[in-house]
Amino acid sequence: MRLTRRDALTVLAGMGIVGGGAVAADRFTPPTADDQSAETGDDGGPATDVLPTMVAVAEVVYPSEATGVPEFVETYVFGRVRDDERDSQMHAAAAELDGVARDWYDAPFFDLPTDERDSLLRELGVDTADPVPDGTISERLRFHVVNELLYAFYASPTGGRLVGIENPIGHPGGTESYRRATMETLAAEGERDDE
Repeated sequence: MRLTRRDALTVLAGMGIVGGGAVAADRFTPPTADDQSAETGDDGGPATDVLPTMVAVAEVVYPSEATGVPEFVETYVFGRVRDDERDSQMHAAAAELDGVARDWYDAPFFDLPTDERDSLLRELGVDTADPVPDGTISERLRFHVVNELLYAFYASPTGGRLVGIENPIGHPGGTESYRRATMETLAAEGERDDE
């Protein structure tokens, strides 16, 4: 199933974020040759662009049947980081993950093969960590990166259908998404209640 920008906008609208895809793109504009930040970040280390890192994580945690992941994640992240605090938290978490990848694998996280990305996240304990916004690195990655991406996936109409949630919370669905109980179903439920 193909995730679309429209799926991401539906999730953002359900969160009360209007015009999520219309966020100023200058926060995520790729650096140019004239841009000093192309070489180093503010702290003198390598600059990290949150979008490729978030897409790379999504490619690990989303089901393999999902396609259109880059466009979906980019649209969601653009809308989600309209709040400056959310923006800085997501960037900080992505930078930490990228820093660990560079230390352990000598490459940015998004340049690693999918199996190495998965291995790195597991070695950090992100798969079992509690989501804590200001906790350990594993807890912060779980909260600001993995859980953000999983929420977007499960709350989207296409992602919800892919995992068997026909009508995710916040998505109105329609008459086709509702089932009407038959008299046989009601009678069977009544018999169970009597027992």
